[in-house]
Amino acid sequence: MEFILIAAAHFLALVSPGPDFFLITQASLRLPVRYCIAICGGIAGANAAYLLIAVFGLEAMREISGVMVALKYLGAGYLVFLGAMLLRSPMRSLDAPGESHRFLQGQHMGRQFLFGFGAGILNPKNAIFYLSLFTVMVSDQTGMPTRCLYALWMTAVVFCWDCGVVLVIGQERVKARLGRGVYLIEKIAGGMLTLFGLMLPFS
Repeated sequence: MEFILIAAAHFLALVSPGPDFFLITQASLRLPVRYCIAICGGIAGANAAYLLIAVFGLEAMREISGVMVALKYLGAGYLVFLGAMLLRSPMRSLDAPGESHRFLQGQHMGRQFLFGFGAGILNPKNAIFYLSLFTVMVSDQTGMPTRCLYALWMTAVVFCWDCGVVLVIGQERVKARLGRGVYLIEKIAGGMLTLFGLMLPFS
């Protein structure tokens, strides 16, 4: 029962559109699938890092207010930067190169993994969510092996869900249907990322 409750709470939080969703959506429109999968791997890796902190009971991180404040402002700046780049992007076709998308254009798996990892690790809400989840919903009697399985499950679900989004949006027929609407999607994604960044310091 504990696992079902944790898995359900985690999935509901995952499917709610947030910064990761808008980043993955934008990448799926501009990059080959393999590079988008690398971004998904980076995001999952960042989630795994915070899950390890939660699993091993390092809740003292909550008390280190300076770390959380720094993460909050760094994350806010990062999201605003990404959002501003998308808002500044000109109207152009999907296969056209553009200066404003250099942060997404690096044709290197490692670079895209780090891009995704940076987006995930600079989101302090990930740390707060996982620490809260393990504090409130995981019993003190739950053993370490079981806690590790919970963390492994949640990391795998994050990766699989994000890859699913990539595989749907990255299809050529989906891109073809979007057509000129891609420009509007970029502006919506840029606006949402900027809004997330501006709201983060006050959350």
